[in-house]
Amino acid sequence: MSKFSPQKPTRDTGSSSNQTLAFLLRRFKEVGISPVHQLGQNFLIDLNIQRLLIRRAALDENDIVLEVGTGTGSMSVQMAPLCRKLITVELDEKLFALSQEDLGDLENIEQLNVDILKNKNALNPVVLEAIEKAMADNPGCRLKLAANLPYAVATPIISNLMRPGALSCGAPYSMTVTIQKEMGDRIIAAPGSKDFCALSLWMQAQCDVEMTRIIPPSVFWPRPKVYSAIVHMQTNPEKRSAIPDLEFFHQYAKALFLHRRKFLRSELISAFKDRVSKQDVDAIMAQLGLGETARAEALPLETHLQLCEAMREAGKRQ
Repeated sequence: MSKFSPQKPTRDTGSSSNQTLAFLLRRFKEVGISPVHQLGQNFLIDLNIQRLLIRRAALDENDIVLEVGTGTGSMSVQMAPLCRKLITVELDEKLFALSQEDLGDLENIEQLNVDILKNKNALNPVVLEAIEKAMADNPGCRLKLAANLPYAVATPIISNLMRPGALSCGAPYSMTVTIQKEMGDRIIAAPGSKDFCALSLWMQAQCDVEMTRIIPPSVFWPRPKVYSAIVHMQTNPEKRSAIPDLEFFHQYAKALFLHRRKFLRSELISAFKDRVSKQDVDAIMAQLGLGETARAEALPLETHLQLCEAMREAGKRQ
């Protein structure tokens, strides 16, 4: 690995690294733009929260960092000197141009003016190629996601980054993001709680998850109508490698929580009707000690893993 040399801008970027409401109002007026609600543009204007997120991401010279939602580049300019390379993604052409004014001189930043998503089930190949190249050019580095994520795309970004085959370099080492608190509640939810869902199962089966801080609407501009949270997800290689078929597990998790109020047996029969017989479903449930009134949201993580693998094996025998 080449010697790490923190990149510093050749001109003052203080305005961007001190993003405040007064700064944004003035800067947006100067260039004639305004936040686009449809793109989920809520700018994080509390500098202490920005710094907390960056500290929790624990960036260092061994990190390739993906930031989705560059905005004005306020967080980008703080993260770039800490990491090996920063890849930022911004869909809005006007914001992309604005951020380039402050970030264009930083040699270890690659700015992409694209949609992070190809569709809800896949990330944009342009972004994936940029990540793959950065990882190949910097052997031994780790991939981290650190971002103030737009609410509308937060779930597909996080869940798709953990899908097998999304990146040849594997899942991110960690993901530290601001997201809607309701989504954060789902990610960390315990089995049996009202928030436990497919996302809970998918993330907790592969990561150690925590809610670092709940943050009020007042730290954003424009203010959202809901609370947000900083959530940190650390990929656990032992957990991830213990799942024999991650793609099958992904399908399993989505299928079992499609209709939350249905009994587990009905969900299994419906989801796997073309692969597993009713008799096999009953045999598997009996083997795991699951009664007729069992529901997916009440099962412990370990039971889900056992059930998923049993269903996969039964499907292979058909």
